[in-house]
Amino acid sequence: MWTAILLGCAACYLLKLLGMSVPASLLAHPRVQRVADLIPVALLAALIAVQVFGTAERTLTVDARLAGLAVAAVALLLRAPFLLVVLLAAATAAGLRAAGWG
Repeated sequence: MWTAILLGCAACYLLKLLGMSVPASLLAHPRVQRVADLIPVALLAALIAVQVFGTAERTLTVDARLAGLAVAAVALLLRAPFLLVVLLAAATAAGLRAAGWG
């Protein structure tokens, strides 16, 4: 177990060292900057998709989480504050689950 942890630590350190050794001229390229700007958006979208549609059994499911996501999307389109968006989505999912859906 400790061997796996130490190997993981070493791999993370080496990956960070590799990233720091990339020449600045390569990082200044417009395409690299554009990709770097889009990676967080893609990762967040993937995380949302996995959390909304995934289950522990690794199957796709549609339940109260999807309704919460829909309410959050509408609230964002209406430019609601982020905390209100989260509260509305959570309340929607919790209400539907309490009602027996999902």
